[in-house]
Amino acid sequence: QVQLVESGGGLVQAGGSLRLSCAASGNIRRINDMGWYRQAPGKQREFVVVISRGGSIIYGDSVKGRFTISRDNDKDTVILQMNSLNPEDTGMYYCYGTSNDVYWGQGTQVTVSS
Repeated sequence: QVQLVESGGGLVQAGGSLRLSCAASGNIRRINDMGWYRQAPGKQREFVVVISRGGSIIYGDSVKGRFTISRDNDKDTVILQMNSLNPEDTGMYYCYGTSNDVYWGQGTQVTVSS
């Protein structure tokens, strides 16, 4: 069993910043990719970013240049620094990790007010 725990969500004004973290624990053999998806009310889940164990990164088009992901392999933790937030960034942010399966966190809410 693998657990992913997110933290750092909250309410911020447009133009502000938030920092999300996600820590993996449990029966971890080797976590390969880790990343984030988000889901706004009434919309489909949207890809945000993924980082491989080797450090390769892919950002979703809507967050390029504003969000930055980093990773600590020793701690199986990823940090998502979100800058220049706008109301369209509002949603539930879900961390995920891949090993022999895909694991998801419970999500953390991000709300950006205009």
